[in-house]
Amino acid sequence: MSLVRRNIKRALDDRKLGRAVLNSCLLSTEKRDRLISELDFQSTRAAARLIRQRSLDENRPLLERFKESFEKAGGRLHYALTAEAACRIVVDILLKAGALQGVKAKSMVTEEIGLGQALHRAGIDAVESDLGEYIIQLAGERPSHITAPALHRSKESIGRLFADRLKIPYTDDPQQLTEIARSVLRRRYIDAEFGVSGANFLVAETGHVVVVENEGNGRLGASLPRIFVAVTGIEKVVGGLSDLAPLLALLARSATGQRATAYVNALLPAPDVSDAPDEFHLVLVDNGRRRTMADPDFAEMLLCIRCGACLNVCPVYRSVGGHAYGSVYPGPMGAVLSNLLGPRMMMHHELPFLSTLCGACKEVCPVDMDLPGMLLKLRERAPKPAIDRVAAAGWGWAMATPARMELAGRTVRTIGRAIGAMPAGSTVKTGMSFRGLSREASDK
Repeated sequence: MSLVRRNIKRALDDRKLGRAVLNSCLLSTEKRDRLISELDFQSTRAAARLIRQRSLDENRPLLERFKESFEKAGGRLHYALTAEAACRIVVDILLKAGALQGVKAKSMVTEEIGLGQALHRAGIDAVESDLGEYIIQLAGERPSHITAPALHRSKESIGRLFADRLKIPYTDDPQQLTEIARSVLRRRYIDAEFGVSGANFLVAETGHVVVVENEGNGRLGASLPRIFVAVTGIEKVVGGLSDLAPLLALLARSATGQRATAYVNALLPAPDVSDAPDEFHLVLVDNGRRRTMADPDFAEMLLCIRCGACLNVCPVYRSVGGHAYGSVYPGPMGAVLSNLLGPRMMMHHELPFLSTLCGACKEVCPVDMDLPGMLLKLRERAPKPAIDRVAAAGWGWAMATPARMELAGRTVRTIGRAIGAMPAGSTVKTGMSFRGLSREASDK
């Protein structure tokens, strides 16, 4: 049994997990649907898709323009072809600056490249400052959802985790748990020598690095420490500040059911400002993105704005949660994206089959990605077991002509009688003819 199959079986057997994931997804979807109805959804997402499509079609010139604007403001830009290169760049920046203790804001790209593990191996202490990420860091887990990392955990399990790891009395009161985490993290902000974050968008016209969040931890991590490093994918660049309006309106509603996120941080290097970091670095990550942009079957996956709405409506994700996928990116978007990024394609070839192809993910996608279509194309590219290839080839040969189909039928009858599976005189009905569906098949 494969690892993914074992993960699925374990998840389906865990009823508490199932209830926690389902309830969270239903709540998020209900809030999303209510607020999306305030917009002209179809026209807004058509505008958002056009903006994101330009990010891909004009990626190189937009990045060049961003580089000029960003460096003119005092930022330092780095390009990483691979995940390993990206981690090495961040570690080198921090070691060179003697910054060994800091805070890290929520970022799926840093999860993708394994930055947390790389920092730990280098002796650098980075505490996750987003509440959900802090919880799973204490638990030694991966995020279960791209916008709600601890979605799979109940308040009781978080209470037990805090009591065990922080050596405090047990409580399962959400407000008390939040205040406990805040008291621990506040000291880390003050003492932090560096901050690390992802980025939702890069603005070519102005050089702004846009970080969207709800807790204020990203803003603190970008202003209090003397070193700040943002890490994001090369596809996140947009043309100008005006491009952000439809994207932000859809992102907030799709991700968390809000009209707007609490903080939209448009960060710009300002080395001469007293409360700004001394060094502002941005690491642009490729890790298979340029290859994906050149693939007409899958380039549109890079339009994704990481809202997580497709996870919330997916019947498979709702049943098993994110950890069952065994990849950094779970759900429908993860089943596609996980097979496009990294040193080669199809590194998680089982994931495209974790879908009912019901189309709900396409309906809610704020940039109208055809996730079901891409899942089908990945299924076609997935390596097939030898027995499946032989069976498919045999079926194709047998169905090629009426004569071969009749021969196949006689062969099946002969074998069936020989092993006692079919009584004499029985026939094999295919319910199909070469002129189309037979009445027998169509009546069904």
